[in-house]
Amino acid sequence: MTRGAVEGLPSAHPLADLLPSVFLEDEFARGFTEGLDPGLAPVFLTLDCLEAYVDPRLTPLDFLPWLAAWVGLDVDETLPEKRRRAVVAEWARLHHKHGTREGLVRLLEVATGGQVQVWESGGTRWSAVPGAELPGDPVPRLHVVVRLPAPTELDVVRIERLVREVRPAHLPFQVEVQSAR
Repeated sequence: MTRGAVEGLPSAHPLADLLPSVFLEDEFARGFTEGLDPGLAPVFLTLDCLEAYVDPRLTPLDFLPWLAAWVGLDVDETLPEKRRRAVVAEWARLHHKHGTREGLVRLLEVATGGQVQVWESGGTRWSAVPGAELPGDPVPRLHVVVRLPAPTELDVVRIERLVREVRPAHLPFQVEVQSAR
């Protein structure tokens, strides 16, 4: 599909109507500007509807991966359209939480429709006493559990790819899919 190749698309802003009054009755000037209108009509239409192109819920489906790339997400094309749009919209809203447990949990909940639990080895703690015990586990890891009513319907590789994209880059991870009880 090529955008702008709509046969007979009228211009929302015909150039001939914008000519100074001295040229309004000039046949050549009107004919010349009317000849430009078919080429400019798709541009005006796109600009008039620009907010629809940058809204994941409204954008044409082939623009969705492009929008996802704006927030560093590679959308899984095997997801149903409604879920893909929801994932991109949610991640755009949560982009500031990239690499956090909260961001990962919310994105996986939207992508899978299941309950998600994440255990990580890190931690932070404040102490006024030097040499206080450090929080977390010395071995970095991330364990993700997704609980679904029908876990066989979920492609684990797809979830692993999503986790790989939004987790902190240094953390090895494991994904487990379980049946919701």
